[in-house]
Amino acid sequence: MVQTALEAEGIRNPLVLSAMRAIPRHEFVRTADRARAYEDTALAIGNQQTISPPYVVAYMTEVLDPQREHRVLEIGTGSGYQAAVLGAIVKDVYTIEIVPALAKQAAKRLKDLDYTNIHVREGDGYLGWPEHAPFDRIIVTCSPENVPQPLVDQLKEGGRMIIPIGERYQQAFHLFRKEQGKLQDEKLISTLFVPMTGTSEEQRRVLPDPRNPRLVNGSFEEDTNGDGRADGWHYQRNVELATEGAMEGVQYLHFENKDHAGISQALQGTAVDGRLVAGLQLQYWVRHTSVVPDPAPGGQAAIVVHFYDNVRREISAVVLGKWRGTLDWQDAKSLVPVPPTAREMIIRIGLNGATGQLDLDDLRMTPVPR
Repeated sequence: MVQTALEAEGIRNPLVLSAMRAIPRHEFVRTADRARAYEDTALAIGNQQTISPPYVVAYMTEVLDPQREHRVLEIGTGSGYQAAVLGAIVKDVYTIEIVPALAKQAAKRLKDLDYTNIHVREGDGYLGWPEHAPFDRIIVTCSPENVPQPLVDQLKEGGRMIIPIGERYQQAFHLFRKEQGKLQDEKLISTLFVPMTGTSEEQRRVLPDPRNPRLVNGSFEEDTNGDGRADGWHYQRNVELATEGAMEGVQYLHFENKDHAGISQALQGTAVDGRLVAGLQLQYWVRHTSVVPDPAPGGQAAIVVHFYDNVRREISAVVLGKWRGTLDWQDAKSLVPVPPTAREMIIRIGLNGATGQLDLDDLRMTPVPR
């Protein structure tokens, strides 16, 4: 896991890599998912929540730059895995979970594993933990629209905070540094965290329209922070923006995978109401070179549309393309049926576990009313 999902993707901090090797991730997933515990993917942990992929955990931890003497506040305990990784590095971790069942499970799990420097509390994490403030580092693993003021107040001068900020299905990591009492903001990569539980989520000002699902940056032209990654697309692996021979605009997504052990993908999620939307018309340009599928499940170069019900159980997955070999640019169209019970969807594009090269451009999605 460390070699293929972390080091191969640029994680270099030796403290982070050591912690990721040491923490038994299989202890933090459901028994049914233990065989998949070390895959670089999010897994459901119950109560409509997930455990983040290993890369996301390592990335957030590395950006925080935790040191041995630090005291860290985590908002959103979930399974307790992120807290355990931090706890292997720093002096103390204070972690808060708003879902009572998850808070109790995580507290018991961390106690049973003898992580004595991790302290779990049930409650609203956006209020922080004032009696233990200030904190050297704050990590937020759920996504608000804005930075909660109590967290600003409880961050030590010179401290760092990483937090995914944005709309319900469109977020980006932001690294904040506290200087002279004010936060200095650095926008990082796009990400996708499941919607939160509680008042903050219910009071969002910008909400998705499940009657009219749309793709963000399907032209792949937007890269506002100039990091070489397409805005709006999450969990990008072995993918880059390219310009030579674009079919629309000046940029397209280029996927490349040299080993079946790797993964090459990009994801985007949105809301969809299957009671109102019967199908999704997809249109896109595709080109591929020397593509060889992996015989393992999910190892095909494809566009995959995953549908989820109102408690985020996966209902179905529609696989488009299943490309192999070599093909020059082709204009393709596909109609994807939407299950009536669907309330959310994720579109996953790329080689996945296949080897070779794949290019996609001008990906458009139009809902078809039921």
